[in-house]
Amino acid sequence: MTRIRFQQSLEDLKENLLVMAGLAEQAIQRAIEAYRTRDLSICDLVSRSEAAINRMERDIDQAALDLLAMEQPMAIDLRFILSVIKINADLERVGDAAKSISDRVRHMERLGAVELPVDIPRMATMAADMVRRSLQAFIEGDAELARTVLTMDDAVDQMNRSSYKTLTKVMEESSHLAPQALNALMISRSLERVADHATNISEDVIFWIQGDDVRHHKSVAKAAAAGAATASAASGAAPTDPAAAGTVPAQS
Repeated sequence: MTRIRFQQSLEDLKENLLVMAGLAEQAIQRAIEAYRTRDLSICDLVSRSEAAINRMERDIDQAALDLLAMEQPMAIDLRFILSVIKINADLERVGDAAKSISDRVRHMERLGAVELPVDIPRMATMAADMVRRSLQAFIEGDAELARTVLTMDDAVDQMNRSSYKTLTKVMEESSHLAPQALNALMISRSLERVADHATNISEDVIFWIQGDDVRHHKSVAKAAAAGAATASAASGAAPTDPAAAGTVPAQS
């Protein structure tokens, strides 16, 4: 395979991934709209899109593996193909999450409308924005934009924890609302997973562009902070701010 042909194959791979990204992003937006409007026809659209997303996942994986086998790429080209394979898997799971949300909306509609003390649409908006930003970072090859997505994940996690606390209280105190509260709780969990997949995509963009592995950046930072605190306690010194000491990466 000539270099020009190889580069064209990389472009084709990127274009196909962007098509899949569009399907996955559309699926999650439709699922969110179905929740807001309780429109079951939108749920049908989400269900139909799942087959197309699954098919594209298989095709993209095969194309990427063929390039690895035939060309044995190096450096940034290798990182790009590896990132495509991982992003491809995360996009398929975003599609799965959209299907899960739409299924829960169907259950909620059958049970009848009730008012629940959680702001699912706000959480959905933030999770969808994370997906959009992560995909924009991939399109533009923008590692700094990808890093902004990492900082948004904590907020969605906090919303999910708050939803869990609120909805379990509803189930305990108002048993007749338990089925609806459970469905809302599962939707919240699915949105939290969507945010996680957007974070994964952003981490893969950073790896592709800069070669930096920022996976588990939070756990690494926490481990560093704990280690610094333990060392300070053992020496009898005042605990050191790990960020000031340079033990926590700037992006964490």
